[in-house]
Amino acid sequence: MFRTLYNKISSTSVREEALQAHGRSEDEHFLLKLCNAPTEEALRIMESRVDGLDDHDASKRLLKYGKNEISQALRPSFLQDILHRLSSPLVIQLLLIAAVSGLIGEWRSSAIVGVMIFLSVGISYVLDRRSGNAVESLGKRVQSRSHVIRNGVEVEVPLADLVPGDIVQLQAGSVIPADLRLVSAKDFFVSQSSLTGETMPVEKSAEHGNPENLTILELRNACFQGSSVSSGSARAVVVNTASRTFFGAIAERLNQKREETSFDKGIHSFTWLMIRFMVVMVSAVFLIVGLSKGDWLESLFFSLSVAVGLTPEMLPMIVTVNLAKGALKMASKKVIVKHLSAIQNFGAIDILCTDKTGTLTQDHVLLEMAVDVMGVDSGNVLRYAYLNSFFQTGLRNLLDRAVLEHQEFTVDGNCKLVDELPFDFQRRRMSVVVDYEGHHVLISKGAVEEIYTCCDRYQIDDEVYPLIGMIRDDLFEEVAALNGNGYRVLAIAYNEFSPDKKQFTHDDEKNLILLGYIAFLDPPKDSTAQALVSLREAGVTVKILTGDNALVTRKICKDVGMAVNHVVTGDELARMQPEEFSKAVGEADVLAKLTPLQKAEVVQSLRKQGHVIGYMGDGINDAPALRAADVGISVDTAVDVAKESADIVLLEKSLMVLDDGIIEGRRVFANIIKYIRMGASSNFGNMFSVIGASYLLPFLPMQPIQILLNNLLYDFSQTGIPTDNVDEEQIRSPRKWDIGNIKWFMMVVGPISSIFDYATFALMWFFFNSRIFNNPAAAGGVKDHAVALFQTGWFVESLLTQTLIVHIIRTRKIPFLQSRASLPMLLTTLSVMAAAIWLPYSPFASLFGMVPLPLSFFGWIAVFLFAYGALTHTVKTWFFKRFGGN
Repeated sequence: MFRTLYNKISSTSVREEALQAHGRSEDEHFLLKLCNAPTEEALRIMESRVDGLDDHDASKRLLKYGKNEISQALRPSFLQDILHRLSSPLVIQLLLIAAVSGLIGEWRSSAIVGVMIFLSVGISYVLDRRSGNAVESLGKRVQSRSHVIRNGVEVEVPLADLVPGDIVQLQAGSVIPADLRLVSAKDFFVSQSSLTGETMPVEKSAEHGNPENLTILELRNACFQGSSVSSGSARAVVVNTASRTFFGAIAERLNQKREETSFDKGIHSFTWLMIRFMVVMVSAVFLIVGLSKGDWLESLFFSLSVAVGLTPEMLPMIVTVNLAKGALKMASKKVIVKHLSAIQNFGAIDILCTDKTGTLTQDHVLLEMAVDVMGVDSGNVLRYAYLNSFFQTGLRNLLDRAVLEHQEFTVDGNCKLVDELPFDFQRRRMSVVVDYEGHHVLISKGAVEEIYTCCDRYQIDDEVYPLIGMIRDDLFEEVAALNGNGYRVLAIAYNEFSPDKKQFTHDDEKNLILLGYIAFLDPPKDSTAQALVSLREAGVTVKILTGDNALVTRKICKDVGMAVNHVVTGDELARMQPEEFSKAVGEADVLAKLTPLQKAEVVQSLRKQGHVIGYMGDGINDAPALRAADVGISVDTAVDVAKESADIVLLEKSLMVLDDGIIEGRRVFANIIKYIRMGASSNFGNMFSVIGASYLLPFLPMQPIQILLNNLLYDFSQTGIPTDNVDEEQIRSPRKWDIGNIKWFMMVVGPISSIFDYATFALMWFFFNSRIFNNPAAAGGVKDHAVALFQTGWFVESLLTQTLIVHIIRTRKIPFLQSRASLPMLLTTLSVMAAAIWLPYSPFASLFGMVPLPLSFFGWIAVFLFAYGALTHTVKTWFFKRFGGN
């Protein structure tokens, strides 16, 4: 829900502008009042209590306040949706043409244009809604939930069902689900970067009272929707939800729109290119026909018909249906698309950045050893590690779960949690203080290097000795050997304090006694090696971005067959100048011991180098990089902040699933490009045919009603494109938008159709009607029939060649022999070609100004179609060899 708005607000100028314009609202004054009141008073004002609301109260408040959804996330009504689709420049153009046609009495033409609008708007609406409902129902499987106290019991509820007065439980990795007033907090740090732009987390507490000069976001005991918990734990009462939150109010003020992707910009660029092209051509046709024929009303109507013929009005429908169909197909492959616009970027990914845990490995960590400093199995090490993992209140990671599952210790009532120092990425350790055997014992667990710097003694059995350099060297050598074999190693240290000491800080994590270390193994996945090969064959480079050390990562990469030629660490990156940084991240296969911000910086640097970046992560430390990537990818088991930051959520954390999704994204893009190439080249070719015929002939080359009918039938033949097959060559490499290549394709391939249009003009003029057109004494009725025959001939030839060429342009291979269209695509094109042949002989022929064609005409047309197909295929093959392109 938050990623799209984050991208908009994270622009500094937009954020500052919004914040300046955003005066303190009534809802914010109410929140400020609660923050300055004692906790008990704040709960009384909210008509809540420490043990939460009951179900009846929650239901009543949900009816009163509505769902906790910001306006941007709400689906538009039927009328809003239709009006939005009608606001497309292409549809507005058709509406104007339909209106003008009706005003001048051409109701048949107006009706045909209306059918075109229905095809473009109606079909896209129906299919978009249908697929949207399906994807939305699938998306409910990955929606974020909040831990809430209801009826005195902690339960999980969807974020949308939170109501003012709810008591929520927060821990590291949680998203802040609404605007909250803290009730209790312990070492509680919140990231507000999506609201303030500040990268460092800020500490929050439950103490009431705030200095008067603080802004609303600086309130120390308030948290705001759109931010996330970095570390610690807290309880809070919900104050404002939905659009009444600070986050939701800015969304409404900005009239939030999704940030355009490069694909969106390309589609708009193409649309306006065709509109400008159409305006120039229609103006030229209007003047030529008006000056040469002398009938300006006829010229106007003919020009409007030509405008319809040159308008790619099916483009919005083709794009929408392709994206929606792609989303459903990807969902069947366990890939849930949260934003349809991400599909094209998904297919364009050329670098995938990912952590190793759960992607390269099985995501099932096993505790393999617990030993003292001398490498001897130690029950003390295992017991203290267990107490550390058991008593921590933050988010338990895979390593914590492995410790707790390895061996269960009895923790009686005499052993209680006294205090906690949560994990953070600067200290790279976490500590708990427990009342244990008559002392307050601080037990610290974390990275070996960081724990070692906090120790001045070590323990063997029950004896404690001073920590000396030789012990350090032996320890680090053994840890390096374990890392080299793929083990993750954490050190365990402790210190004892007087029972009188109740409050602990990071300063107490010094002069510790090094007890030993625990080693974990996360075996490689069997499918990883094949997935890496598939991604490499698909043109996707995989880079490992991890907070783990380089030795472990290198060993795992070796086990799964991933070549590691260059490794760089976070410490090395921190010392580099921008140019060195950019070069290093471009060359590195593995980037190890990275902080969360460094992961985001790596992604941003790669994007600046022109790459399309996918980032796959599921932890708190992945959220900044997920937001920085072109496509953020997470999994349904990820922490809330990771899922909310992602564009795409995988139901299975696997590179193989990811590869399937990337390929499907490329299929969607390829089918959209097919329509654009067909429409652009066809329209460009028609320009030469219409302008030339309008100047050379003493009559209109095709009646306006015939042009409209021709265009309607051709549009219908395109409705099968979203279902079309895609050649393997077209999905073998990343797909990127290239408007320049499309322009060249249009100018090279388009004029070919004009060659056969002029051949048809010559056939109709010199072969079938030469005696009539060259005989001044021919009767008017005879000449009218000859003109109708000429116009019917071009109508049939134009529609047959346009429809046939679809099969030529849809593939780089030899059509029908090496590459076949899908059955729906084949049926729509064949039915349109059959309709073109049938219409001159049908009961509707006179309605559209057509007359029967001599059978010999179709022999000529068969020759034209074969020659046209062969020439277009030859030129197309040359073009792709010369210019490349999608």
